[in-house]
Amino acid sequence: MADIRDILELERTPGTEGLKDSILGTSDKLKFKKNIPFTGQRQSKRPEGMARELYALLCNDSKDAPPLLPTDTGIGIGYKHTKAKLGMRKVRPWKWTPFTNPARKDEAVFYHWRRVAEEGKEYPFAQFNKRVEIPEYTDSEYIQHLKSEDWTKEETDHLFDLCQRFDLRFIVIHDRYDVEKYKKRDVEDLKDRYYFIANTLKRIRHTGNTPFQEPKAYDADHERRRKEQLNRLFSRTQEQIEEEQMLTQELRKIEARKKEREKKAQDLQKLITGSDSPVEPRKQEKRPAQRKRFQNQVKVRTDPNINEVIGIKFPDHKASGATTRTSRMRLPANVGQKKTKAIEQKLKELNIELNPIPTEEVCSLFNELRSDIVILNEIKNALSTCMFEIQTFKHQYEAYKPEQTLEIPEIILKQDDSSMEVDKN
Repeated sequence: MADIRDILELERTPGTEGLKDSILGTSDKLKFKKNIPFTGQRQSKRPEGMARELYALLCNDSKDAPPLLPTDTGIGIGYKHTKAKLGMRKVRPWKWTPFTNPARKDEAVFYHWRRVAEEGKEYPFAQFNKRVEIPEYTDSEYIQHLKSEDWTKEETDHLFDLCQRFDLRFIVIHDRYDVEKYKKRDVEDLKDRYYFIANTLKRIRHTGNTPFQEPKAYDADHERRRKEQLNRLFSRTQEQIEEEQMLTQELRKIEARKKEREKKAQDLQKLITGSDSPVEPRKQEKRPAQRKRFQNQVKVRTDPNINEVIGIKFPDHKASGATTRTSRMRLPANVGQKKTKAIEQKLKELNIELNPIPTEEVCSLFNELRSDIVILNEIKNALSTCMFEIQTFKHQYEAYKPEQTLEIPEIILKQDDSSMEVDKN
């Protein structure tokens, strides 16, 4: 109960300390423990404010200081040392015995302590002695299949002897290669010769009884180019690194401008497609011929998937109840203030009232006219943006090549003039 009260931070009830002693009758033992003589170790007390669990981790039963390094002497024990469990069994005898390491070829004899019961067993670390299987060839096989104009048999034997000694560590093999007796070769040449012989022997010795293993492919030219590129990359100067970063940023800007131009071209196509999409059959009959001529002059890539009408979409009053024609002539809420001012300015130039008499025909034609005004302004803005970009590219081209002049095709200039003519009409 005292532990539970300490965990819950509750005050102890007086008189509960001796409850266990009164039941179990251990009061004499406790009194006997209190009379233990002083042994030089001061009884430590838990500081105020420190949790009980933290204090139990810091101080063990023997009141030793906490360790400087973490230990894993047991699960759930932590830094405490496991106590030796002494029994009545006899201690297993150990013996100073000699042993040999199978990895050594000089048959050197070493000594170590080992249990007597394990005497005569193989050296336990011999299982880590892994050797690479180096193929061997005969004289007839070399003459028939492995002969090369650039390699002699003595030099090939020297290469395979080094491969056997150093377990295909080609960097070490290249370092120990006898360049005084044979031709000086790089690592790629040594690898290429070894893998060529290994793959050839595997192919000519294969029989139908065992599955054929794919040979290890090695491309010496590709490896040389790869190392050369890595050397160039490693030997770059700070100016070259900064230039590469600048070119990468310019490439990102060019890709962003390209996407923006494609988006503007799609928006322009939507405007042209929207102007060609009639809302009512009656509107198609009253469409002026000037717009058709403008549509024939402006040739933009068409997209069959674009069916969106870019203009003012007036709501259809299909709800039950009576409605007025004036409500049909109100601009929707999604029309911005800039478009509204442009519509009003264009109606003033055309000497048209802002609120005409709302007859059935006037409502239909007035709504169609304002939608066409919005489409016309969008096309004009897109065309002016395109002309500005064309002039910018022209100046950049002439600045890059002063001896040449970039001529803009006449069809593009005619499109600009056509837009001005449509605006006047």
